[in-house]
Amino acid sequence: MSVKKQYKSFAEMIESTDLPILVDFYAPWCGPCQMMSPILQNVGVTLKDQVLVVKINTDKNPQVATEWQIRELPTLMIFKDGKPVERLTGVHPAPEIMDLLQPWL
Repeated sequence: MSVKKQYKSFAEMIESTDLPILVDFYAPWCGPCQMMSPILQNVGVTLKDQVLVVKINTDKNPQVATEWQIRELPTLMIFKDGKPVERLTGVHPAPEIMDLLQPWL
């Protein structure tokens, strides 16, 4: 299940929780990004109370993509305590993403 929440800024969002945040930078026209959607849904359901999964459409939020130097899609970033701690590009299976998240849970 996905929950939509509005924030005034990306910075406010990544600083709003003690949980790690997995951010998926994507674009709707990106085929690999579409492949990641069910994978990230699986990760979100499996780790539902341990991590927040957030999708950022780079077409609608180009300033955020520029700020975080998103040059490839999809790009996944893990934020903890408002700071980036991991970065991964391309399509990856759910177990690999969960392994990457493990130190931050």
